[in-house]
Amino acid sequence: MLQLPYSSITPKSVYLTRRRFFARSIAAAGLASGISFANTKLSAVKSPLSTTEKPTPYQDVTTYNNYYEFGTGKDDPARNAKNFRTIPWTVSIEGAVQKPLVLDLDALFKIAPLEERIYRHRCVEAWSIVVPWIGFPLSALIKLANPLSSAKYVAFQSLYDPKQMPEGRFAGIPLPYVEGLRMDEAKNPLALLSVGLYGEVLPNQNGAPIRLVVPWKYGFKSIKSIVKIRFVEKQPPSTWNSLSSREYGFYSNVNPEVDHPRWSQAKERRLGELAKRPTVKFNGYADQVAGLYAGMDLRKNF
Repeated sequence: MLQLPYSSITPKSVYLTRRRFFARSIAAAGLASGISFANTKLSAVKSPLSTTEKPTPYQDVTTYNNYYEFGTGKDDPARNAKNFRTIPWTVSIEGAVQKPLVLDLDALFKIAPLEERIYRHRCVEAWSIVVPWIGFPLSALIKLANPLSSAKYVAFQSLYDPKQMPEGRFAGIPLPYVEGLRMDEAKNPLALLSVGLYGEVLPNQNGAPIRLVVPWKYGFKSIKSIVKIRFVEKQPPSTWNSLSSREYGFYSNVNPEVDHPRWSQAKERRLGELAKRPTVKFNGYADQVAGLYAGMDLRKNF
């Protein structure tokens, strides 16, 4: 595996003022060599948006995953995604934009300085985690894309490669996986494009090489392994909402007052803990996001 301590790449004085240099350097090295980024160390500025809660153990976060392209069991992705190739990789920026773009990993790492953000997450299946993500604001990519005024939503698409993801045939959901956000949601400072966690580049099972993180929504909104971002005028389809709109709303904001038809959402179990805890509305991020939904009926627009 590629191991490049930041101090071996650039002087400490540069390290203190240009932290993103490291991310660009390893991205370029990876692209040139064709090797995996897995277990590569990243440097990032600590974000004031982080929670003060204790992160969930790394082992739990990287071995208990929903990633149906690699299997429907929680331990399937960690086992089946080991040889998933994330280099080379490109993300296509399309739709209602001034100029369509195709960004490789090197370009993506240059969009904005990397930040470490410790976020709470709540899965619709009533379990939760706290993860120190590394990434950059989705709003920075939106600014680069310069969407037209007609663009009201941002649509995302994951990679689906049947040769690398044969388990996807048995996923029971349409693939490739797609998701979407309203434009004001996408521009919210909490919305993150993540390239790492726990100080390292994303493991394959956690959505390498780049994924969305939307901490006030249920986990399935945080789409993994993104290959396409499209700016559109109308609400785009999202995989679980298209499959069962009665169970999975487009907005999917964490809301203990709205139960899933097959189970309660009032409580959750944090991975690594036995006792359940009450679910908090907007997953505890109401101060930052409640204004996005002023005047909306959140039981109807769930």
